[in-house]
Amino acid sequence: MIKILNGVRETVSYDVSRTLKLFYNVEYEEYPFHWHTPIEVIMPVVAGYHVELPSDVHYNMREEDILFLRPGVLHKIYAQEGERIIFQFNMNILNSLDEFDDFFPPSSPAILLTPEDNPEIHEACVNLMKQIKDEYLSTAPLKDAAVYGKLLQLLVLVNRNSHHTNVVFSDVKQSKQKEYLDKFVGVTDYIKQHCNEEISLDDIAEMSGFSKFHFSRLFKEFTGISYYKYLNQRRIEFAEQLLLDPEINITEAAVRSGFNSISAFIRMFKQIKGCTPTEFRNMHTV
Repeated sequence: MIKILNGVRETVSYDVSRTLKLFYNVEYEEYPFHWHTPIEVIMPVVAGYHVELPSDVHYNMREEDILFLRPGVLHKIYAQEGERIIFQFNMNILNSLDEFDDFFPPSSPAILLTPEDNPEIHEACVNLMKQIKDEYLSTAPLKDAAVYGKLLQLLVLVNRNSHHTNVVFSDVKQSKQKEYLDKFVGVTDYIKQHCNEEISLDDIAEMSGFSKFHFSRLFKEFTGISYYKYLNQRRIEFAEQLLLDPEINITEAAVRSGFNSISAFIRMFKQIKGCTPTEFRNMHTV
């Protein structure tokens, strides 16, 4: 399935004038640790599939579980009998829609949909994946447009079922839930735009109109992680883009990302990404 692999970087070979690639994979073949720029969606159709990420993270998928892999995430796929849809697509066509910037939670390299954890949308997502496969493999006119239409439906379903949109704040009246939800959507948007600046917990809490302790509790309920962990993850995402530019050295990337010391930057980068900034840069420039 992997046609172009240079080191650990896979270059996805789209057909001419296309930004989609779908395999109906039936091969008993192991794919070593690799990464690529498209999003990858995997759905076993017959039997399961086993995907591993760095730091010993494993997804033992069953039939019709659906795994969305973030662009740039190292992953390994084990050889296994069966059939599965492997769908890769470039998000550039959706770049004009800011809403898709946060499709993946900052704390997660992947999203796994299962019938147990996602009963409201799982069946619909499975059907959309099968329709995407049928359209992709058809000879109908405008089939890529049809695929993107169904892909948009799939992404919207998954995003609307995400942690943020289903948050219920404890000790907050039902009449105030939407107000708090909108407020914390605004807070996370602000952090994303200003993550490379100095934003203390006291400052962001005051801006939001909460005490520091109340804000901390509500923020963790909204994001699933602490404020400083969220801020650091956003800063590392910001740094990733800087590291793709060979003209920017590691120290400059650290400072421009909001870190006060190179050692703190390297430590946090390795903690979040599982590799050092230098290793990340080497992986992406092979």
